Amino acid sequence: MTTGTHNYNDDDRNQNVRIYVNGEIVPRAEAKVSVLDAGFILGDGVWEGLRLKNGNLAFVDAHLERLYEGAKAIDLDIGLSPDEIKSEILRTTAANNMTDDIHIRLMVTRGLKTTPFQDPRASASGPTVVIIPEFKTPVPGTLDQGIRLHTVHVRRGRPDVLDPQINSHSKLNCITACIQATKAGADEALMLDPQGFVATCNSTHFFIVRKGQLWTSTGDYCLHGITRDNVLQLAQDNGLEVFEKNFSLTQVYSAEEAFVTGTFAGVAPVSEVDGRTIGSGQRGEITKRLQDLYVSLIAEDTA
Repeated sequence: MTTGTHNYNDDDRNQNVRIYVNGEIVPRAEAKVSVLDAGFILGDGVWEGLRLKNGNLAFVDAHLERLYEGAKAIDLDIGLSPDEIKSEILRTTAANNMTDDIHIRLMVTRGLKTTPFQDPRASASGPTVVIIPEFKTPVPGTLDQGIRLHTVHVRRGRPDVLDPQINSHSKLNCITACIQATKAGADEALMLDPQGFVATCNSTHFFIVRKGQLWTSTGDYCLHGITRDNVLQLAQDNGLEVFEKNFSLTQVYSAEEAFVTGTFAGVAPVSEVDGRTIGSGQRGEITKRLQDLYVSLIAEDTA
């Protein structure tokens, strides 16, 4: 069962969605890729999660910029321009009669391999492009009651090991972190950087509020978050003091508020970290204010 910010309301319509696979839009049961695909064999690829609102893709240019930056870094030719990718996403959602409250997973791998071998030169064809749209909304409790985090032993790595700026299919460190947090009875994992400062969560970005100031990590050891950037800008535009800085768990435990950000749930409060209640344990005023501002921003971007 999914918990945390990715906990969603079940929707029977998702059993019959049509999925895009390399130019074809097919029923869910027929959407398949080869066992020789580089994404299946090696996790060799990049991906994005997007939201559809009012028939429009929220912050799509920023998402595609990140996708193509990651593809460039791993020398992967997507084979389609950003405008063509955007058009194919909208063609897929239109085929499903989708307009609102849609979550989309866009995945691009290096494609078929001639043999199960890691060398990219063993690729036999062009890339594999998959677009999976679903009717999906977060459960209400996520946005008002908050989630519980557990700090894990798995660290966010340096860019000379696996650059965290690349939204790659190779997510085993985050999966391991998520498993440890789940075993500890929490919803998601809080991850530290190599120096022991707070970095990010396994699938979201982490913020705290101290003395009315908004703190988040330097960003050196976390994915370039689209929602993270939007929330930082909203906070600055609305008179909050914002700091991207190193801080420790001690400063987290004594924070007045905490929350996480991500494409799916937007801004979600954190009620507990490592068994310590954050603030009153309830959603704080600044968190609620940023939630409302972010909802308005999405409406504006997709008007």
